[in-house]
Amino acid sequence: MKGTTPLRGQPQIEVQTLEVTVIEGPDEGTTHRADTEFLTIGSAKGNDLEVTDSSVSGYHLELRSIPGGVQVIDLGSTNGTKLGSARIDRAVVPVGSVLKLGRTKIQLREGGAAVVALHEGAPLLEMVGETAAMRRLMAQIAKAAPSGVPTLLTGESGTGKEVVARAMHALGTRSQETFVTVDCGAFAPNLVASELFGHERGAFTGAERKHVGAFERADGGMLFLDEIGELPIELQPQLLGVLERQRFRRLGGQEEISVDVQIVSATNRDLRQEVNQGRFRLDLYYRLAVVELRLPPLRERGEDIPLLVEHFLRECGHAGPIDEVIDGDVMRSLVNHPWPGNVRELRNWVEATVAMGEASELRTHGVDLDASSNGGANHDHLLGLPYKEARARVLEEFEVRYLEHRLSESDGNVSRAARDARMDRSYLIKLLQRHGLKK
Repeated sequence: MKGTTPLRGQPQIEVQTLEVTVIEGPDEGTTHRADTEFLTIGSAKGNDLEVTDSSVSGYHLELRSIPGGVQVIDLGSTNGTKLGSARIDRAVVPVGSVLKLGRTKIQLREGGAAVVALHEGAPLLEMVGETAAMRRLMAQIAKAAPSGVPTLLTGESGTGKEVVARAMHALGTRSQETFVTVDCGAFAPNLVASELFGHERGAFTGAERKHVGAFERADGGMLFLDEIGELPIELQPQLLGVLERQRFRRLGGQEEISVDVQIVSATNRDLRQEVNQGRFRLDLYYRLAVVELRLPPLRERGEDIPLLVEHFLRECGHAGPIDEVIDGDVMRSLVNHPWPGNVRELRNWVEATVAMGEASELRTHGVDLDASSNGGANHDHLLGLPYKEARARVLEEFEVRYLEHRLSESDGNVSRAARDARMDRSYLIKLLQRHGLKK
């Protein structure tokens, strides 16, 4: 979301912005200065710098001003981004650098300081955090929620996108109406349409009774489309049509049903890259991302970890001092941990610590931090066993860790976990059931 104009007396911070000038190509001489530290360049509308060069992808490049330079992220463009003769996908370059995008060359310059608003208090409903990154997000939520416009929440898995969606519902004009969630990646492709739009009895094999879909259930309220990046490409035109017309038919039905629904969607994918790769419709992206809010990963707001730990401990029923459960050394290790699973991983760690009565081991991508140098657990205790039994034990331990990691990375979405692991979905389900990870 663009910088929020602070109200008189509202807390604020300054951020360093960027200015980009086209020095070669069809748009030579064009200059754009961003109003935040982010700046996007491409040939599609909605970019900060929109160019007419047909060799530049729709969403070609994202730039971010950071201390010491400019972070450059190529968004899966067709012709790539070059610094000199080197093609770069993700890099930090000095201010003043010249980048080549297709037939276009741009020069990066400092754009000066800009002011962005912060939320005045520390908590916002269920959102916890005092860092500038979180208070900035809270201010954006408070501004976007009453507008009712379609909002896209982006960020890594576990950053709390559903918590943000519920905050937007509570702060919006539909707070007394229904909040409905659909995980677009949790259903088989042939069932997603039924979950969204409903079906009549007999619409397909197994449709033994009428089903009211999420759009009908959310009429007058908010529909939260989680993992929207997983929506099958063949269903995207249907969703676009409903968003444009606010009308639809149930599967197998003849009657058109009108609804009034506020849409908030979320994804851990970069939909701009999905658009470039032809996996997500550009017109649907426009519809969903009228406002886009970025959720920071936990590693970028480590100072919030003590607050979050206390919040989760209280949720678990611990009413005493925090250091009864987590001493200073452990808390410092939590603050310095990379948290690949973000806030969800931290919550799970706190719950495990309370359940066990002592601090749980910290893991990185499912592997013990104090494991042996080969990157896994130390299996010396198995060396005295027969080979076949020792091998079976090691394999079992690996499978459990691997499956837990895949489920964590996919937010529990088995279909996506199977795709990421390049496994047959039915075989993955059997493994999960074998190890007690799925009923």
